[in-house]
Amino acid sequence: MFTTSFSTALSALSATSTAIDVVGNNLANLNTPGFKTSAVEFRDLVTQSLGAGLGDTQVGFGTGTPLTVRQFTQGSIQPSAGLLDGAIQGDGFFVVQDSGGNTMYTRAGNFLVDKSGNLLTGTGDKVQGWTAIDPTTLTVNTNGPVGNITVPVGSVKAPVATSTFTVDLNLNSASAADATSDFTTPVTIYDSLGKSHVLTLDFQKTDTNAWTYQVYVPGEDVSGGTAGTPFAVSGASGTLTFGNQDGLLTDPAFGSPISFQVPGLADGAKDLSLSWDPYNSAKAGRITQFGQKSAPSASSQNGSPAAQLGHVGLADGGQILAQYSDGTEVVVGQVALASIPNPDSLVAAGNNNFQISARTATPSVGLPGTGGRGTIGGGSIEASTVDIAREFTNLIVYQRGYEANSKVITTADTLSQDTINLIR
Repeated sequence: MFTTSFSTALSALSATSTAIDVVGNNLANLNTPGFKTSAVEFRDLVTQSLGAGLGDTQVGFGTGTPLTVRQFTQGSIQPSAGLLDGAIQGDGFFVVQDSGGNTMYTRAGNFLVDKSGNLLTGTGDKVQGWTAIDPTTLTVNTNGPVGNITVPVGSVKAPVATSTFTVDLNLNSASAADATSDFTTPVTIYDSLGKSHVLTLDFQKTDTNAWTYQVYVPGEDVSGGTAGTPFAVSGASGTLTFGNQDGLLTDPAFGSPISFQVPGLADGAKDLSLSWDPYNSAKAGRITQFGQKSAPSASSQNGSPAAQLGHVGLADGGQILAQYSDGTEVVVGQVALASIPNPDSLVAAGNNNFQISARTATPSVGLPGTGGRGTIGGGSIEASTVDIAREFTNLIVYQRGYEANSKVITTADTLSQDTINLIR
């Protein structure tokens, strides 16, 4: 007589127990980076019609096993001290590969590097992206398939020989056209072995709007020089001419850089081939002749010495940057993101990872910020989306539901005993 009451209440106890398990799991992952809250969805079972079968009296069979739905809402972005930490703002997943070679997807961006230079998640899975450098552009080639990201560990960056340099300075128009106008300024450059050399640019006024120049290197730096005596570089001399009224450089003309070589370096490096451009990209002369004291204001050159790797970090946009001891930064990798149109179909695989199911649309892997994929912020972590207040509220509701259905069972049991006692 009361069989339906028992089974209905028992189904509710089972479903409520499952819901409490889900709440417990959510609360357990309150501080798990990139964790997404699971919500419980209850559903009723088929009903039975009593009486004439016209549906006037319907009694259900209780509730079925509840469904759990992963809610992929955006978690708060929190600053992090980890150099390789990254957070996804918007849609998308980091692509990782576990120890078995299986492709997984995660929102947790707490990354680290192992002794071999592999970029790993906090649980040891290999982060996927691109590391191949295009030989023409010297940038990361993102056109190929993704693979394990491997960054340099303890490497030394090869030196780069200087090929161009610039100097911004003013030559005093009030100077006399004699030796008293002599003015020099140094420029540090590097050869193919990374050794530094100090060029000395010497200027002397020879006429109202004309100055001669000569480039020197230390005598001990070249095989034909004398230690302690500046060595005049052949082909690195000439005349600078300025406008009569505006003091702007007129000769050499724009597009005619001063080119010369420094051969026979004493350290055995390749001969230096240098280009000195006295103009900037706006076609304005870097050297002026105004009524101010002769003085330099800036200089630049494109060479660098050998440098030791300092550290590797993840920048905004998902670029992996290697910083060397000379202050230069080199892009050595790019983290990939996967776009999945129906992420709620993913199956949790543990270790903050998800794997695709039969219902999951094919993931599209590409650069962050493209194709509907979100962006990556460096030096930050996406926090768990668990709302502790909401979970405690759910816990109280489920507890009350469990207690209420327990009461149904005890009531049905009492009524059953009373019915049995009627025939005694």
